[in-house]
Amino acid sequence: MKIFRGFHHPGIASACALTIGNFDGVHRGHQAMLALLNNEAAHRGVESCVLTFEPHPRDYFAGALHKPELAPARIGTLRDKLTELERCGVQQVVVLPFSARLAAQTPQAFIDEVLVQGLGARYVLVGDDFRFGAQRAGDYAMLDAAGQTQGFDVARMNSYEVRGLRVSSSAVRQALGRGDMEAAAALLGRPYTISGHVVHGRKLGRELGASTPGGQDGFRTLNLRFAHWKPAASGIFAVLVHGLCDEPLPGVANLGVRPSLAPNDVNGGRVLLETHCLRWPDSLGAEGAYGKIIRVELLHKLHDELKYDGLDALTKGIAKDCADARAYFASANAPSHTETRRQTTRDRI
Repeated sequence: MKIFRGFHHPGIASACALTIGNFDGVHRGHQAMLALLNNEAAHRGVESCVLTFEPHPRDYFAGALHKPELAPARIGTLRDKLTELERCGVQQVVVLPFSARLAAQTPQAFIDEVLVQGLGARYVLVGDDFRFGAQRAGDYAMLDAAGQTQGFDVARMNSYEVRGLRVSSSAVRQALGRGDMEAAAALLGRPYTISGHVVHGRKLGRELGASTPGGQDGFRTLNLRFAHWKPAASGIFAVLVHGLCDEPLPGVANLGVRPSLAPNDVNGGRVLLETHCLRWPDSLGAEGAYGKIIRVELLHKLHDELKYDGLDALTKGIAKDCADARAYFASANAPSHTETRRQTTRDRI
């Protein structure tokens, strides 16, 4: 899959079948739309293309109006969105920076400059609630009329439903916000996942609990930065970690801002996913995970983030979380060994 920041680049397709949207989460509704897009692209002999935006337009307007509460909670990082778009067979993605200029662009200018001249759209597929241009003045009827005069086909896809529930990014956010990971997975068509490079932290975890029985290495954690200040999910989770060895590793993870640590911590103020593997691969040694790209599946929420009164209380809290995660993996609700092997095989394809 080819990825471009903006459309003024050599190598971008001269013609495409296009869909437009934020695609936060790349849920089952998005997946159905992308399957249709790929079919239409193949029928026309052009590349399938997704036009998406970074930052999210609502993030931009929340910042411009100094009203952070208007920003939507973010389901996935840009990395995870691109990974899922590629998995869905998309051939080209254009990430368009959402700026004051784009926000002020009239609907007709967006059609002329972006869709026709910039991307060479021959087919445009949109959702049933699609709006575009300054003040969201452009709608499906206007886009369809422009297509008839400017030489591209326009199609609209109705809402996608699962068991009578409309699948949307908002529905995924709501499920993640209440900690219902099973509902989120049903909407996404896969477990909720965060991936990224393992980065250095304060290395406090390896000291916590190191003196307890069997705690030679304390609670070593794998740290991933979540590149948005407002994740849709937060709290403590039982997880599976992919990418460290041949088999997925069970673990317990904290997604959030770590309220028990000081603000001047090395990652202070940043949203982190901190994952402790319940079994550490001996082959990695003490430092072998740094820089690796891993994928963490958040399977079951244990509880919200807690603020502990001191490191002793934090150590006891983490130990209890580990015990609860082990109990989850021993329960009937945890993924079976066959399922985890199937997931690992998919990662290798």
